[in-house]
Amino acid sequence: MGFMVDTQNEGGGGDHSWGFLRNLVRRKQVDSSSNGTSSQTHHHHQLAKALTFPHLIAIGVGSTIGAGVYILVGTVAREHSGPALAFSFLIAGISAALSAFCYAELSSRFPSAGSAYHYSYICIGEGVAWLIGWALILEYTIGGSTVARGISPNLAMIFGGEDCFPTILARHQIPGLDIVVDPCAAVLVFIVTGLLCTGVKESTFAQGIVTTANVFVMLFVIIAGSYLCFKTGWVGYELPTGYFPYGVDGMLTGSATVFFSYIGFDSVASMAEEVKNPQRDLPLGIGLSLLLCCLLYMMVSVVIVGLVPYYAMDPDTPISSAFASHGIQWAAYLITLGAVMALCSALMGSILPQVPVNGTITTGLCAAVLAFFMDVSQLAGMVSVGTLVAFTMVAVSVLIVRYVPPDEVPLPSSLQERICSVPFQCDEKNSSSHVGTSIRLKQPLLCQTDASIVEKQEAQGGWVPNKENRRKLAGWSIMVTCIGNFLLSYAASSFRFPGVLRYSVCGVGGLFLLVGLIVLSCIDQDDARHSFGHSGAFICPFVPLLPIVCILINMYLLVNLGASTWARVSVWLFIGVLVYIFYGRRNSSLVNAVYVPTAHAEEIRPTSRHSLA
Repeated sequence: MGFMVDTQNEGGGGDHSWGFLRNLVRRKQVDSSSNGTSSQTHHHHQLAKALTFPHLIAIGVGSTIGAGVYILVGTVAREHSGPALAFSFLIAGISAALSAFCYAELSSRFPSAGSAYHYSYICIGEGVAWLIGWALILEYTIGGSTVARGISPNLAMIFGGEDCFPTILARHQIPGLDIVVDPCAAVLVFIVTGLLCTGVKESTFAQGIVTTANVFVMLFVIIAGSYLCFKTGWVGYELPTGYFPYGVDGMLTGSATVFFSYIGFDSVASMAEEVKNPQRDLPLGIGLSLLLCCLLYMMVSVVIVGLVPYYAMDPDTPISSAFASHGIQWAAYLITLGAVMALCSALMGSILPQVPVNGTITTGLCAAVLAFFMDVSQLAGMVSVGTLVAFTMVAVSVLIVRYVPPDEVPLPSSLQERICSVPFQCDEKNSSSHVGTSIRLKQPLLCQTDASIVEKQEAQGGWVPNKENRRKLAGWSIMVTCIGNFLLSYAASSFRFPGVLRYSVCGVGGLFLLVGLIVLSCIDQDDARHSFGHSGAFICPFVPLLPIVCILINMYLLVNLGASTWARVSVWLFIGVLVYIFYGRRNSSLVNAVYVPTAHAEEIRPTSRHSLA
């Protein structure tokens, strides 16, 4: 008996609703280095392995250091962290490092695209992937706006201050509204967008010069600033408010905001296919590059807070203004010049066209409008939402790949006749079904001829579930762990809740988290993980502990971003949901896909090059 395919459309309101829900979890196919596909095709996509960990460190530092430290130090210290600013950078750095190791495994398995959207589409499903992609569009657009908003006050300082800046470009407050518009930021975005549309791009050499200048400027700030701090007695720390004037909660909110400073580290993970020894060099490259960036950020923070009390910091030009307040004007100009170079480079990188010109123009127009109306703190928070959500899904994807990798492959409906002609032994009463949008595929199971397929096995005095039950147990454990992470993060951050309710929710969340972690630690990981995607590359260590801790920290930072930030982001995500319902799901490449078990996919595809990867 072969596969049975039902091409009738789904009928009835209930069937339609259930079909829509199935659309949300349909997943893309991933090419595997160990499958039966053409070796020539695999060789065509194989990149030269020439990178070692020094190259990765250079790439990581160059991609990460830039806009964040020049823009966010003053705002975050004044509004959230106070003198504990260095701890905010430390916690954000730890979260970034955990996310990077999860990202590294997925980029090694699926090196054709280094995107959280792509990984979510393969591992979780179309619905989550759509929202991730929608959030990343927001991140890339707002990233450019944030950088542009940080350039204009530095340019004004070079001109001699806001009073000497051309009136048409200077910031103005709208009468009756608490909104400060920035014409200079909008003009800068338009200029960069126009240059990029004509084909002007950053060269690697120019990027290297900017990165080197960045590092030297920061080293100068640390050395010269430390000297001034010792000379003046570290006045910024001798305050009656203490080290945490906004509490630990304020420091964590600052961590969520300064996470923006670490955006770019994922470029190291995306180079996984070109690394000579990924198992050794990739963790070294990720770890050391993030360590260097984190140390530089923390030392700069310690020095700046020591020079000027947090409440007196200039929110727009905190570093250069701190030196100017001590009468070292030449140092202030040097730092400002370095900041402008770094921010201009980051602005071009944010809007660098990886899409058609029309897409670049649209992105630039949206970035210019946002840069005109919104301040740095609002923009940085919205950028961090997109990034933290994306990296949370990356960590979840690692758990799925290890414990419940997809066991079905989507094929185009044009292969229906070949699908129906593939015979294999079956047991009708155990058949299951997987339904696409318009094609129903009934998948009979192989007859249970293997003695290993049993409800339970005795092993070392205990029992182990069969493969099907183990996958179900692992899937539920991953879901319970994510729910526990959310409950624990939300309750721990909700100080307005009554004590009994808050501690009860924390207890329930902690219990869910602990149970899920224990179950995932005790059961075996799925053997199919070895052939899912490209094998033999980097493997994330300490699974399931590391991804679960990554999810917990990311969720905690997300919760601490504040209601106003989430209100703004929710509007964008709601628009994304509407676009998916009325456009995306109907135009998906998987709309007529037929899903077949992975074990039989190669029996269907040898004479056809069709795929839905």
